[in-house]
Amino acid sequence: MAELGFKKFEDMVGRVDMLQSQDVIDHWKAGGLDLTNILHKPDVPKDVPIRHVSRQDHGLEKALDNKLIESSLEAIENKVATSFDCKIRNINRTVGTMLSSEIARRYGLAGLPEDCIDIKFHGSAGQSFGAFLANGIRFTLEGDANDYVGKGLSGGKIIIYPSKKSSFVPEENIIVGNVVLYGAILGEAYFRGIAGERFAVRNSGATAVVEGVGDHGCEYMTGGRVVILGKTGRNFAAGMSGGIAYVWDMDGDFNLRCNKELVELFPVEEKEDIAELKNLIEKHYKYTSSTVAKRILDNWNALLPQFLKVYPRDYRLVLEEAARVKNQVGEVSSKVH
Repeated sequence: MAELGFKKFEDMVGRVDMLQSQDVIDHWKAGGLDLTNILHKPDVPKDVPIRHVSRQDHGLEKALDNKLIESSLEAIENKVATSFDCKIRNINRTVGTMLSSEIARRYGLAGLPEDCIDIKFHGSAGQSFGAFLANGIRFTLEGDANDYVGKGLSGGKIIIYPSKKSSFVPEENIIVGNVVLYGAILGEAYFRGIAGERFAVRNSGATAVVEGVGDHGCEYMTGGRVVILGKTGRNFAAGMSGGIAYVWDMDGDFNLRCNKELVELFPVEEKEDIAELKNLIEKHYKYTSSTVAKRILDNWNALLPQFLKVYPRDYRLVLEEAARVKNQVGEVSSKVH
């Protein structure tokens, strides 16, 4: 440093003019790389810093979560059930993340008892509503929400349905935006209406019910359960290696929009599958008063044959092998006794 004329390490930051480059000749990967634009040093006045000198103000003191945390203190500290209403606007983003952080610090992934903190929102939520929502928190939103609802969902429960004052048909309109439940690991979500593109992408453990999705639904999904009570966009299940999706194929053309590279389609005939599907639709009706769910439940025997099970091929083989081994162990155990 001294030889280069620097007294402090900070003085070296951004001084690309002091770098010497060397041509790479015999490497197939590095050959031809041009770093000129990356190493370009713009001309700026001397008083303009070229390194990090001040902290960015994220405005966290204005976040809606501060109010949520204050109203939930007894639940957070003593696990006492708490419920209250709250207005929300689309300027309120990542609502629930700071609240979940307070819970995670104390209890980890286990969180609080189910629905210990029960908050009813009214309005239009901004991006990432319910992101990383912790176990024990239940968010109900009467209104609609932007992209990334339930991103990284970590055990919480999210319920969204249109305002009772709205005049549109829920199952024919968007209720939540794109990339909903991205990277979710645990929890439940029920949406009365249609979701945008890439619904449940990289979902690895959450359960969700929705009344239609855009393109690339369940993309790269590795776990969990998803129920689609309506149309899907193209390229459904692309890269889906785990979990199960149940799709209401009312028009009989879902196979044309499903990417079957890694998955297979089956009718819902197994007792366990039928019970699971019906239970999730019943929950959807209970939480959202969905007319779609009611129609299906009222005509269960007639409409069940229209449902398809989207089952990842390798995932199915692993589960079947595990079941076979379990049965063999059980038979051996019964013979011993």
